[in-house]
Amino acid sequence: MTIRLGYQMPNFSYGVPPRDLFAAVVAQARAAEAAGFDAAFVMDHFYQLPLLGAPDEPMLEAYTTLSALAAETDRIQLSALVTGNTYRNPAITAKTVTTLDVVSGGRAVLGIGAGWYELEHRGYGIDFGTFADRFQRLEEALEIIVPMLRGERPSAEGRWYRTENAINEPRVRDDLPVLLGGGGEQKTFTLAARFADHLNIICNASDLPRKLDALHARCAEAGRDPSTLDTSFLAFVIVDEDGDRARALQADLLRRQGVADLSSLPASARTETQADRQFVGTPDDVAEQLQTRVLDHGIQGLIVNLVTNGHEPGIVELAGKACGGLVAPRPQLRTAARGVQTPPE
Repeated sequence: MTIRLGYQMPNFSYGVPPRDLFAAVVAQARAAEAAGFDAAFVMDHFYQLPLLGAPDEPMLEAYTTLSALAAETDRIQLSALVTGNTYRNPAITAKTVTTLDVVSGGRAVLGIGAGWYELEHRGYGIDFGTFADRFQRLEEALEIIVPMLRGERPSAEGRWYRTENAINEPRVRDDLPVLLGGGGEQKTFTLAARFADHLNIICNASDLPRKLDALHARCAEAGRDPSTLDTSFLAFVIVDEDGDRARALQADLLRRQGVADLSSLPASARTETQADRQFVGTPDDVAEQLQTRVLDHGIQGLIVNLVTNGHEPGIVELAGKACGGLVAPRPQLRTAARGVQTPPE
């Protein structure tokens, strides 16, 4: 599995009634597929996230949405960025993503993380626990999930989870990819070195050199060659043919995030804000920023979050234009019929 260019939908607030909402989601997934993105992601949340909107803004359940998208797309890989481990029993998680793989003809990726949004847990009556608890649970979960994805039948008796000869059939393949997402240099990176095919690093761009050094150290501790673990960066992109409009959208977003005037901050302070994760301007502007601030550090791929205007017609295509020349997406699968994949000729 290689994800060189992914598209994440950050919200479902499109100003349309609920009955029309999924059509806008489909339009973005199809646009991403046509623009050369090789994976489409939705968030696994039940409420909108604090820096993106109010909790009661529209939020679709991830795996229902991904399964529906499988019927509306042909080639693009499908995943949550990332599945909250706390929300589901791990054997159910393995079964759910494997079923997505079956209905999509082998296009599922398991993106997974420890979970962090306490408000959702309280609202839905899900045990939140401590930071340490959540990572212990994720480690136990991966010890069940990964074997189930590989066709094994694990029995486990852990602190958090138990299974007995857990069966996971049918499966399309034994190598369904596992992606971990996060920026934790100790816990997340250690689990990625042990279990993952891909690590999506979530951090400020200025922190990337330190993050990559830490990742190499965790791989060394696990006895793993770091070149065998694909990496990508979650980039918040605000792109428009009119660069001034893109910058105005960024200024509005930053004001809602508590940054009244980015230009008034010294350069050292800007790296501490959400702006350090944002790439803004025309397609050429965005491409230059992504190259120098991300890819030049050795990151292999990009997952693009069009945080302000991805649902607007033509914007996904602009993002593909900005990013497509920077990374080499996997060869597109040639589709003989919807859901039936054959290798490219």
